[in-house]
Amino acid sequence: MRIILGVSGSVAAYRACDLARELMRQGHQVRVCLTDSAQNFVTPALFEALTGQPCLVDTFDEPDRGRMAHIDWARAADLVLVAPATANTLAKLAHGVADDMLTTLAVASQAPLMVVPAMNPTMYSSPGVLQARGILMDRGAEWLEPSTGDVACGENGQGKFPPIEVIVHEVQEVLSRSNQLAGQTVLISSGPTQEPIDIARYLTNRSSGKMGAALARAALRMGARVIVVAGPQRARLPVEAEIIPVQTAIEMRDRMVEMAPGADWIVGVAAVADYRPASPSLGKIRRSSEPLQLELLPNPDVLAEAVAAARPGTRAIGFAAEVGDDPEVIAGKLERKNLSAIAINDVAGAETGFESETNQITLQFRDGERIASEKMSKSALARWLFEQALSRS
Repeated sequence: MRIILGVSGSVAAYRACDLARELMRQGHQVRVCLTDSAQNFVTPALFEALTGQPCLVDTFDEPDRGRMAHIDWARAADLVLVAPATANTLAKLAHGVADDMLTTLAVASQAPLMVVPAMNPTMYSSPGVLQARGILMDRGAEWLEPSTGDVACGENGQGKFPPIEVIVHEVQEVLSRSNQLAGQTVLISSGPTQEPIDIARYLTNRSSGKMGAALARAALRMGARVIVVAGPQRARLPVEAEIIPVQTAIEMRDRMVEMAPGADWIVGVAAVADYRPASPSLGKIRRSSEPLQLELLPNPDVLAEAVAAARPGTRAIGFAAEVGDDPEVIAGKLERKNLSAIAINDVAGAETGFESETNQITLQFRDGERIASEKMSKSALARWLFEQALSRS
């Protein structure tokens, strides 16, 4: 595959050298384009020596005289990868500004765009960067979240350039689009639910919706039509999916049951509240010095009811957020919900639980067979899950 690697003026620019070499080891052709600011950290000659390809900087660079490089490169590319991406470059990409070679290439290309931000944590959480993130992801761009840790300025937070192997794996995921799920509809429940206590308060949980969003992206990359019934989650869902927003467990149950008859796959990854207040207050409960008792009622089993409404032959996969692993409990859930398989997710670990960027599961099938995944990004894990399930056809 042919990859344009755009390098902008972050301290992490030097790590793009290792990224270029690793992408080449995976068999890709890499052409590098630097912003003017990136040259404060790395040089065109360095990347030309590493890749054996011309390196572009100026908008009017023409390695082949008489050929417009920004058009030729853009049309030949299978992926435009901007790594590292600074706040300035992200803002330009989001708003269609084409004032240097890199942004001009991005505007001229119809290839997938993938960005890997790297910057100071305060900059990364700034309104402008968050707005650019939303715009780019709504257009279908792949956004790889930076790591959390110590950054070059000495501060600690989210803004570090991710490990090279993580970026390469995500690139492979983007480039490995397939038709394995072509013609099939995948119905996914995602995120938390919110159960009102009064007009101002509700019961909920820590689910970010990241795993559900990853499953939606994976299914889309494999050619499926994707429907997501989503609680109020923070993770952004792919714009290509059909999104049905809900708030409560009962609303989620109703929408999942409604959509289930048309689904070939049902994946229940939502963290549905087990209980809801019996009598939510229509106003606001006022604080007092007296104890407050809250009566709770059990919520419906959303996934079980959706599976019951589905047509015969529908594949159903559930997620079990567990602390530890009790085989009898898992077997009971498989039987009770009539699932094809269940993904056992240990939520006690900092790197595999709620809100994490990575995850690790054990996939158990109805016949008792178990397959354990490695710890990987949620995006990679989502693809792994579908492939494992398909291998059981």
